[in-house]
Amino acid sequence: MSQKETPEPSAPHAPSEARSRHPRRVIVASAAVVALAMGGGSAWALDRFVIPHVAIANVSEYEAEQSAGTGTASEADATGATGVTGATDDDTTDASAVVTDTSLSSDSADISISTVTTGSGDATVTYYVADVSLTDATTLRSAFAQDSYGENITETTSDIAGDNAAIFAINGDYYGFRDTGIVIRNGVVYRDAGTREGLAFYRDGTVKVYDETATSADELVADGVWNTLSFGPAIVEGGETVAGIEDVEVDTNFGNHSIQGEQPRTAIGVIDENHLVFVVVDGRSPGYSAGVTMTGLAQIMEGLGATTAYNIDGGGSSTMYFDGQLVNDPLGTGEERGTSDILYIANPAA
Repeated sequence: MSQKETPEPSAPHAPSEARSRHPRRVIVASAAVVALAMGGGSAWALDRFVIPHVAIANVSEYEAEQSAGTGTASEADATGATGVTGATDDDTTDASAVVTDTSLSSDSADISISTVTTGSGDATVTYYVADVSLTDATTLRSAFAQDSYGENITETTSDIAGDNAAIFAINGDYYGFRDTGIVIRNGVVYRDAGTREGLAFYRDGTVKVYDETATSADELVADGVWNTLSFGPAIVEGGETVAGIEDVEVDTNFGNHSIQGEQPRTAIGVIDENHLVFVVVDGRSPGYSAGVTMTGLAQIMEGLGATTAYNIDGGGSSTMYFDGQLVNDPLGTGEERGTSDILYIANPAA
């Protein structure tokens, strides 16, 4: 996960009623101070990791154009990404949808959310599980912060979810912190710069870990890929924990630190076609939740029956949202950290 901030000091678990809409601004300001103090490469660092760079200002409109076939293949960023037809919008409502505090039952999706607490004292771990079954794989969609594609564009998971009438959402892979990786969202290619081990969601309901360097974004779309995530690593394959996951480092460039140790984490597991499990583990808050190692996260996924599981952005970004409320308690503060993107399911009754 991209740990784009130093771990916060321990604090007792005390969910806050007030949610900060733009907590990322504090981090941005801190980064600016550090960069200025560095001198030399400070201007480069600010431009690369702090200053927003918008490549597509209205993603909703852009995807609608691709879906309608009125858009043309165009440069989305310096990596040569192009728009691809195939995105769809579902404007139907489901009057029979039933929503409770922790569940949704509808024609398009069934969601059940549970809270699990293990251990005691400072070794307590609290995590949240969303068991999701879909009728159509394209019901699981992606959305970008501020409805814009580019680098360093952020918004909280809850705000992005609210902007997209989502009933359920988790943070995405924070694609905007890096300029590599394949980015396909809602059937549209935004970036084609294969670098690492990615996760591909297909229109037929299958989900696969794949090598980004062995294919292209256009080939993936032609094969039926609907969404991709570019983070990792894969933590469960064939129903077993992947060897060596404790040694994997992601985003070790400017402003980051290792993902090893007990951390807040977000992961996606595959039970079967169109049957997924999403897990958000809170951390860095002894007495409420210490977080887990990569192996600990894999073991959680195995216990849930996942045959494949994939780690995505975590730390302060680890967030689960349901029906207008924050489900988890990021870092024990009740405040969310901004992110670039989310995966979500729209409210079928909206």
